[in-house]
Amino acid sequence: MAVTSDTADMFPLDYSRARAAFLGAAEEAGARLRTFTLPGHRGPDGGELCVDTAFLGPPGPAKLLVTVSGTHGIEGFCGSACQTRVLLREGVAEAAAGPETGVLLVHSLNPYGFAYLRRVNEDNVDLNRNFVDHAAPPHNDAYDAVHRTLVPADAAAFVPGDLVADLTALRGRLGPQRLQEAVTRGQYRHPDGLFYGGRAPVWSRRVFETVVAEQIAGAGHVGYIDLHTGLGDRGVGEPIFRGGRDADARQRARRWYGDALTASEEGTSSCTPIVGNTATAVADGLGPGGRLTAITLEFGTQPGPEVLVALCADAWLHRDRPPADAVRSGLKRLIRDAFCPAEDARWREQVLQRAREVFGQALTGLADAKPGDPG
Repeated sequence: MAVTSDTADMFPLDYSRARAAFLGAAEEAGARLRTFTLPGHRGPDGGELCVDTAFLGPPGPAKLLVTVSGTHGIEGFCGSACQTRVLLREGVAEAAAGPETGVLLVHSLNPYGFAYLRRVNEDNVDLNRNFVDHAAPPHNDAYDAVHRTLVPADAAAFVPGDLVADLTALRGRLGPQRLQEAVTRGQYRHPDGLFYGGRAPVWSRRVFETVVAEQIAGAGHVGYIDLHTGLGDRGVGEPIFRGGRDADARQRARRWYGDALTASEEGTSSCTPIVGNTATAVADGLGPGGRLTAITLEFGTQPGPEVLVALCADAWLHRDRPPADAVRSGLKRLIRDAFCPAEDARWREQVLQRAREVFGQALTGLADAKPGDPG
């Protein structure tokens, strides 16, 4: 498939350009904007790092579509493109906004990771594992056994070929499923490790909880889509059930998204069960009176072993050197390819087309729901 400048422009090469494109499209659509600026940090270009929200629709809508990009930093290149191109430039959000329906776009929830090409935030915290009770975190004993293979204690000993060999041996010993479960569930004991959930609510979590309280909580029914990359078949957008606490939530999500819907807890997803994800904050904020139909929309990129190698290499890269130096390293190519293969024109087109389908399904589901109905 030939590369078109229009499509390529929707996947900018850095955070600043992605943010500028989003803000420009939001302003053109007449969205109401709000900005939260990360204190104490600047991007590689010296610019501010911000979470931006754009809202279209009436005050206090009964029904609300919420999309989030950049929960995992570098994955924001994909999510931002879906929001900017499909929801804003193609007019989907503006057309959907009506007397009782609003559309809220949360852009770059983890701006530090987005800017520095990291999945984690400024404290090496995986934001999508941070929404837990930190007074009693859900410890992951299985991770303890694999931590030093993933992140060797001796930083000077890092050799990419050795890392691949060590991970291959670990995968052979545990099996791919057990290894994925041990690594990705979330862990709270190793601040230098992978999928670290932190020891307290981080800045991005606090910002998102503010957004939930001030821009989401009044809605009677929320369709929630958190945009991610890195799991599953390349270019496929997998809708993974992430919640809704009323009894009909999972069946409702199945009605919206059809047989493509998967569930980690049922073993049907490319993602194993995780704890502390962003949908938790929405469910908490809505309370028992509101309905939530939440998914992660996960776009596949590379095979799991290659993604894990990229994560290990990035953890090593940032452990002992200044962020401005680390972001310029040639090793960054590994994590770019693992989470945003934006030079692949076919992948870009698949992502945008699937986003159109899923956003459309969510908006149809919200439109069909009647007050008091289960959805």
